[in-house]
Amino acid sequence: MLIPTNWKDYELIDASNGEKLERWGKYILLRPDPTVIWDNGNLKEKYKGKIDAIYYRSSKGGGHWENLRKIPSTWIINYKNITLNIKQMGFKHTGVFPEQAVNWDYMMNKIKNAKRPIKVLNLFGYTGAASVACLASGAAVTHVDSSKGMVEVCKENVASSGLKDKPIRYLVDDVVKFVKREIRRGNKYDAIVMDPPSYGRGANGEVWDIEKDLATLVNLCLEILSNKPLFFIINSYTTGLSKTSLENLLLTTINKKYKGTVSSDEIGLKITANNLILPCGIYGRWESYD
Repeated sequence: MLIPTNWKDYELIDASNGEKLERWGKYILLRPDPTVIWDNGNLKEKYKGKIDAIYYRSSKGGGHWENLRKIPSTWIINYKNITLNIKQMGFKHTGVFPEQAVNWDYMMNKIKNAKRPIKVLNLFGYTGAASVACLASGAAVTHVDSSKGMVEVCKENVASSGLKDKPIRYLVDDVVKFVKREIRRGNKYDAIVMDPPSYGRGANGEVWDIEKDLATLVNLCLEILSNKPLFFIINSYTTGLSKTSLENLLLTTINKKYKGTVSSDEIGLKITANNLILPCGIYGRWESYD
């Protein structure tokens, strides 16, 4: 399992009974997390007076934030040389998945060491932390997400990181349709990273189902990879989808055309209170030999 070790502005303080307590900059948030099936005490009682906001799930779906102290609508945190905007979003999100720092580090190192111009395509790009990391490392980036709101946050993150004059394209689009158009246009990319949801809808209501559609998308992406690709990363938070499944998918698609190294693993976060590890998803990764 890969665990980020370079965070200063984020900390997973504690986790118990379906909840996790986190520090985002100077604010402490309590959010639900279904992977926390162990009992380490009642976090609301243990940390009474220290929690700034709590997210409560609704029995009808979704939920709401309760602010116990005054919190700004947006605040920033830093990771190395990138700056990210934190917001209290719907469905318990904050706009950043801190465990993904292990992938940001990987991509930044690969791009910096490539010693050639690199074009990166970020599909299902969300709020764009991966896009910012690649842009900060010298790559030209194309960021694609079906949500206009998420793309706007990506723009904010790029601006906050002092990178708005760097080469980045933002597209609000259905990912599959976008890739098909790129094939027709003949556009190529040296690296692709994607974070596909389990289910979703495109910009015009297109339905996405990871079990049915992921293999098709990866095969389409084969046609827009350059002659010398650098890496191809698939992240997933889909329950029941194994890291080995992602590895097998890459072995039977990308690695058939471009011989390289294929790997997969879990990613997680260390809990300060007891040094337990909170599992946070999986990735599959293809990378060039050089």
